[in-house]
Amino acid sequence: MARKIGFYTVIGYVVYGLFFYWYLFYFANTSLPFEYQGTQADPEAFLNGRELMLSEEYSKIRNLLFFLSTPLEWVFYVLVLVTGLSSAMKKWAGKSARAKALQTAIYLLWLSVFAFAATFPLSFISYSLSKSYNISTQTFSSWMKDELIDFWINYGTMFILVSVLYWLMKKSTKRWWLYAWLLSVPFTLFMMFLQPVVIDPLYNDFYPLKNKELEGKILQLAGEAHIPAEHVFEVNMAEKTNSLNAYVTGIGSNSRIVLWDTTLNRLSDDQILFIMAHEMAHYVEKHIYIGIAGYLVLSLIGLYLISKLMKLVIARWGRAFKLQEVSDIRSLPLFLALLSILLFAASPVTNLVSRYQEMRADRYAIEMTDDPEAAIGTFQELTKAGLSQVKPPLLVKIFRYGHPTMLERISMLEEYEMKNRTGSGSE
Repeated sequence: MARKIGFYTVIGYVVYGLFFYWYLFYFANTSLPFEYQGTQADPEAFLNGRELMLSEEYSKIRNLLFFLSTPLEWVFYVLVLVTGLSSAMKKWAGKSARAKALQTAIYLLWLSVFAFAATFPLSFISYSLSKSYNISTQTFSSWMKDELIDFWINYGTMFILVSVLYWLMKKSTKRWWLYAWLLSVPFTLFMMFLQPVVIDPLYNDFYPLKNKELEGKILQLAGEAHIPAEHVFEVNMAEKTNSLNAYVTGIGSNSRIVLWDTTLNRLSDDQILFIMAHEMAHYVEKHIYIGIAGYLVLSLIGLYLISKLMKLVIARWGRAFKLQEVSDIRSLPLFLALLSILLFAASPVTNLVSRYQEMRADRYAIEMTDDPEAAIGTFQELTKAGLSQVKPPLLVKIFRYGHPTMLERISMLEEYEMKNRTGSGSE
C-alpha cells in the first residue's frame, strides 16, 4: 500500500507538471485585447522588441517554477511518510537525546535538512533564471547566505510552534486545534511587531532616507493623509536585484515605510510620491489590520480542517504512513502537507482580496497626487524592471497575483486621466 501511494503521488506530480507546462507554453493566450492595443497599457508602447521577448520567456519559466514548487513539498512529505523516513528520524532523535524537547528539536532538524535538500534544486533554478535575465544581481554566496538565514529563522520558529502544537495534541485530542489557534494570535502579532527591527535587518541594511528633500515631500504627503510618520527608510537592494519595490511593514510603533534603493535610483520624485501615496493608502484604510484579521480567521478554519483531515487520513492510511495517532511527532509531515495544500487552495481567495485592496490603494494614490502621467510611468517602469507580463494567463493571475495586472492598473489610470480631461473641458 505504501509503495502504491508513493508511486501514484509521483505520477500525479508529473502529470500536474506536464499540464502546467502545456498550459503556460502552448495554451494560455497573453496577447493584448484589441481595445487596449496602442494605449499606454500596451507593452509595445514602452518595451522594445527584445524586452518584449524576454518578458514573455522569463514570465513563462518563472510561472512554471511557481506551480511546480508548492506541490513538490506535498510529494516530499508523502514520501517521507511512506518510506518510513519519519519513523527513522524519530528513532535517531530518541537515540541522540533523552529530553523530549531535544528529541523534537533533533527530529525537526532532520526534517528541515531533508526538506531543504529536496526543494533546493528548484530554488537554485529560480535564482539562476533571475540572474540570467538580469533581474537578480546577487552573487551565489550572498544568495546562499539568505537561504541559510531563511533556514534557521524557519527552523527556530517551527521548533517553538511544533513543540507547543504537539504538547497541545497530547493534552487535548479533540480541541488542540482551538487552543493552538488561540496561542497563535499573540504569537502572530508579536512576530509582525519584530519583523521590521529584528528579522528584516538580517537580510539587508535599513537606514533613514538619505534624500532629505524627497523625505520632506513624502512626510508632507503623510501629513495630508493624517499618518503619524517620522521617517521613511531605504534599503540597499541594488546589490541583489534590479527590480523595484516599496512597502509598509510592521505594526504599532514598529510600523515603517520602506523604499528599495533601486526604486530611488530609477524613478522620478513624482513617481516615488505616487508609490508612497499608494503605500499610505494601506495605512489609511487599515489594510494591514484587515489582513491580520483575515489571516487569523483562515488559520482558525485551517487548523480545524487539518484536525479532521489528519484523523481521516490516519484512520484510512495509517498503516501505510506508519502512523497510529495524531499526537505522534511522526505525523508532522502529514500536518505540514495538509497545511500547504490548504494554503494553496485558499490562495485564489486571499489573492482576490489583496487585488481589491491594491486597486483601492491605486485609486487613493492617484486621487491624492493627481498625476496620472507619473503613475502610468511608474507602472511601466515596474513592468520593465521585473520583465512582468502586462496580461498574465488566467490561472497565473488567480493563484499568483496579489496585485492587479499591469493592464488593469494602467487602464484604470488612463480612465481617470480621460475623466479629468473631460471634466476640465466641460468647465
